[in-house]
Amino acid sequence: MFDTKKGEKFDSRESMTLIGEEAYVHGMLAAKGSLRVEGVVEGDITDAASVEIGKKGRIKGNVAAESLSVAGQIEGDVVASRHVEILAHARLTGNVRTPNLRVEDGAVFEGSCTMRAAEAAELLVGAHSRGEESL
Repeated sequence: MFDTKKGEKFDSRESMTLIGEEAYVHGMLAAKGSLRVEGVVEGDITDAASVEIGKKGRIKGNVAAESLSVAGQIEGDVVASRHVEILAHARLTGNVRTPNLRVEDGAVFEGSCTMRAAEAAELLVGAHSRGEESL
Protein backbone atom coordinates (compact mmCIF):
# COMPACT_ATOMS: atom_id res chain seq x y z
CA MET A 1 0.00 0.00 0.00
CA PHE A 2 2.77 2.46 0.89
CA ASP A 3 5.36 0.93 -1.40
CA THR A 4 8.21 3.27 -2.23
CA LYS A 5 11.00 2.62 -4.66
CA LYS A 6 14.47 1.99 -3.26
CA GLY A 7 16.44 5.16 -2.77
CA GLU A 8 13.35 7.35 -3.12
CA LYS A 9 12.79 9.69 -0.18
CA PHE A 10 9.52 11.20 0.93
CA ASP A 11 9.48 14.98 0.41
CA SER A 12 7.12 16.56 2.94
CA ARG A 13 7.13 19.86 1.00
CA GLU A 14 5.15 18.12 -1.76
CA SER A 15 2.46 16.80 0.56
CA MET A 16 -1.04 18.27 0.95
CA THR A 17 -2.84 18.44 4.30
CA LEU A 18 -6.59 19.01 4.27
CA ILE A 19 -8.67 20.32 7.16
CA GLY A 20 -12.20 19.35 6.02
CA GLU A 21 -15.42 21.36 6.44
CA GLU A 22 -16.49 19.42 9.54
CA ALA A 23 -13.06 19.60 11.20
CA TYR A 24 -12.14 21.84 14.11
CA VAL A 25 -8.48 22.17 15.08
CA HIS A 26 -7.38 23.89 18.28
CA GLY A 27 -3.66 24.55 18.83
CA MET A 28 -0.54 25.20 16.78
CA LEU A 29 -0.35 23.47 13.40
CA ALA A 30 2.99 23.01 11.60
CA ALA A 31 2.47 21.87 8.01
CA LYS A 32 5.69 21.33 6.05
CA GLY A 33 3.95 21.09 2.68
CA SER A 34 0.71 22.59 1.44
CA LEU A 35 -2.30 23.10 3.67
CA ARG A 36 -5.94 23.60 2.64
CA VAL A 37 -8.41 24.71 5.31
CA GLU A 38 -12.12 24.18 4.70
CA GLY A 39 -12.98 23.89 8.41
CA VAL A 40 -11.98 25.89 11.49
CA VAL A 41 -8.49 26.37 12.95
CA GLU A 42 -8.05 28.18 16.26
CA GLY A 43 -4.32 28.56 16.68
CA ASP A 44 -1.23 29.47 14.70
CA ILE A 45 -0.17 27.85 11.43
CA THR A 46 3.59 27.68 10.78
CA ASP A 47 6.14 26.18 8.39
CA ALA A 48 3.75 25.75 5.45
CA ALA A 49 4.89 26.05 1.86
CA SER A 50 1.42 27.23 0.84
CA VAL A 51 -1.82 27.76 2.72
CA GLU A 52 -5.23 27.92 1.03
CA ILE A 53 -8.28 28.97 3.00
CA GLY A 54 -11.45 27.76 1.26
CA LYS A 55 -14.71 29.74 1.18
CA LYS A 56 -15.96 28.05 4.36
CA GLY A 57 -12.54 27.99 6.02
CA ARG A 58 -11.82 30.09 9.10
CA ILE A 59 -8.59 30.71 10.98
CA LYS A 60 -8.32 32.52 14.28
CA GLY A 61 -4.57 32.77 14.74
CA ASN A 62 -1.37 33.81 13.00
CA VAL A 63 -0.19 32.29 9.72
CA ALA A 64 3.43 31.92 8.54
CA ALA A 65 3.96 30.43 5.07
CA GLU A 66 5.64 31.00 1.74
CA SER A 67 2.32 31.82 0.07
CA LEU A 68 -1.26 32.33 1.23
CA SER A 69 -4.57 32.38 -0.63
CA VAL A 70 -7.69 33.39 1.30
CA ALA A 71 -11.26 32.74 0.11
CA GLY A 72 -12.66 32.42 3.67
CA GLN A 73 -11.69 34.28 6.84
CA ILE A 74 -8.53 34.91 8.85
CA GLU A 75 -8.39 36.78 12.12
CA GLY A 76 -4.69 37.13 12.90
CA ASP A 77 -1.37 38.34 11.56
CA VAL A 78 0.20 36.91 8.41
CA VAL A 79 3.82 36.55 7.25
CA ALA A 80 4.33 35.20 3.73
CA SER A 81 7.77 35.15 2.08
CA ARG A 82 6.35 35.05 -1.48
CA HIS A 83 2.80 36.40 -1.72
CA VAL A 84 -0.65 36.82 -0.21
CA GLU A 85 -3.89 36.93 -2.17
CA ILE A 86 -7.25 37.83 -0.69
CA LEU A 87 -9.99 36.64 -3.01
CA ALA A 88 -13.44 38.18 -3.58
CA HIS A 89 -15.74 37.80 -0.54
CA ALA A 90 -12.82 36.84 1.74
CA ARG A 91 -11.98 38.64 5.00
CA LEU A 92 -8.55 39.12 6.54
CA THR A 93 -8.39 41.02 9.83
CA GLY A 94 -4.79 41.49 10.93
CA ASN A 95 -1.40 42.74 9.80
CA VAL A 96 0.36 41.34 6.74
CA ARG A 97 4.08 41.13 5.92
CA THR A 98 4.78 39.98 2.38
CA PRO A 99 6.59 41.23 -0.74
CA ASN A 100 3.46 40.78 -2.91
CA LEU A 101 -0.17 41.44 -1.96
CA ARG A 102 -3.24 41.04 -4.17
CA VAL A 103 -6.71 42.02 -2.98
CA GLU A 104 -9.65 41.26 -5.29
CA ASP A 105 -12.76 43.43 -5.56
CA GLY A 106 -15.24 42.47 -2.86
CA ALA A 107 -12.57 41.27 -0.40
CA VAL A 108 -12.15 42.87 3.03
CA PHE A 109 -8.69 43.59 4.48
CA GLU A 110 -8.59 45.30 7.86
CA GLY A 111 -5.04 45.87 9.07
CA SER A 112 -1.71 47.12 7.85
CA CYS A 113 0.66 45.71 5.27
CA THR A 114 4.45 45.81 5.14
CA MET A 115 5.86 44.87 1.75
CA ARG A 116 9.56 44.27 2.27
CA ALA A 117 10.66 41.01 0.68
CA ALA A 118 13.84 40.53 2.72
CA GLU A 119 12.10 41.28 6.04
CA ALA A 120 9.27 38.79 5.45
CA ALA A 121 11.67 36.03 4.40
CA GLU A 122 14.02 36.67 7.35
CA LEU A 123 11.15 36.58 9.85
CA LEU A 124 9.80 33.34 8.40
CA VAL A 125 13.17 31.56 8.17
CA GLY A 126 14.47 32.90 11.50
CA ALA A 127 11.43 31.75 13.44
CA HIS A 128 11.51 28.30 11.81
CA SER A 129 15.16 27.77 12.70
CA ARG A 130 14.56 28.81 16.30
CA GLY A 131 11.34 26.77 16.56
CA GLU A 132 9.30 29.77 17.64
CA GLU A 133 6.32 31.77 16.49
CA SER A 134 7.28 34.26 13.75
CA LEU A 135 4.62 36.89 14.38
